[in-house]
Amino acid sequence: MPRKPASPAPAKSGATTLTHRQRLAATTRARIFKTAIREFADKGFSGARVETIATRAKVNIRMIYHYFGGKEALYIEVLEHVLANLRDEERKLELDVERIEPVNGILQLYDFTEGHFAAHPELLNLLSSENLNRARFLKRSKLIPKISSPVLDMLRTLIERGEQTAVMRTGIDALHLYVLLVSLCYFHKSNAFTISRMFDTDMLTADWQAAHKRQAHEVIRAFLVSGSQTAHAALSIAAIDDL
Repeated sequence: MPRKPASPAPAKSGATTLTHRQRLAATTRARIFKTAIREFADKGFSGARVETIATRAKVNIRMIYHYFGGKEALYIEVLEHVLANLRDEERKLELDVERIEPVNGILQLYDFTEGHFAAHPELLNLLSSENLNRARFLKRSKLIPKISSPVLDMLRTLIERGEQTAVMRTGIDALHLYVLLVSLCYFHKSNAFTISRMFDTDMLTADWQAAHKRQAHEVIRAFLVSGSQTAHAALSIAAIDDL
């Protein structure tokens, strides 16, 4: 009886196949890391406990030191992760800064940042905590200085186009504008619990947040066009209408 032809050997893949042990290790590390983000975001570096992270991640405390080297190294990696995630999302922005109307483009950058903060409250908490630490741990990160943001370049382009077309005031600094946009996204979220209590108003309701966003749009737009030829033209038309 003739032999059947031998089956061809499977092609070797360039990708390395993980063993069961490696997959288990990766899953364990990811579970520890996810738990650590919540713990540090809720309690800051000083309040967070390695023991609590281990218990909630259902691992032996030695595993945290094995995978991360200790509490400080784990905290720095958490900071790097949340900031890198923000930068990654910024790079995905589909904003044609060479074509979009400049003021609307800047308002879209505000909307993106406001939306990211709303979706990632852990980022707000971690930044607030690290500010209390005077950026003590951020300074120890070798990765964070290399995480570049495309937003400043976008703002510079939009500012330049806005000035050239006289729809925006002149002399706006991109970094100052970025800080202004972030502050309008940040304060009413990071301080919502205390201010809500002080003024007996729930600032975390969807209606209040939406109203604040509309007001922020008005503030940004007024700042950008104040003193521009467009603003002067609008004032002149309004003056004529009043006659």
